[in-house]
Amino acid sequence: MDKNAVISPKAPRPVGPYSQAIEAGELIFLSGQLGLDPKTGQMVPGGVKEQAAQALENLGGVLQVMGLDLSAVVKMTVFLTDMKHFPELNQVYAGYFKEVPPARSCVAVKELPLGGLVEMEALAVKTR
Repeated sequence: MDKNAVISPKAPRPVGPYSQAIEAGELIFLSGQLGLDPKTGQMVPGGVKEQAAQALENLGGVLQVMGLDLSAVVKMTVFLTDMKHFPELNQVYAGYFKEVPPARSCVAVKELPLGGLVEMEALAVKTR
């Protein structure tokens, strides 16, 4: 099976040796996104709500270059540095997935790159 790297200017450049996403057949594997502003490469100001919203915007930006949006996401994995942020995460997340939310896992981790509070990775399917 062929696999292709997906690169979008609407998402931050990777902070390591990985692709923003890999397209393999009908599947799109999106690397974890932090709350980084794609223009500055810096963490957005604020807390977990702002970082979660930016991470979702970044995932959407990667999908956008393929003519897709977040509705193509079938599975999301969320990493939080503190589960006390779970209610705030859900509040933001619900605003992005109003119709049929994807399957999701959420786990607490000790820390994330660049001091992030939340990171999200996704699996999407080409729907168009």
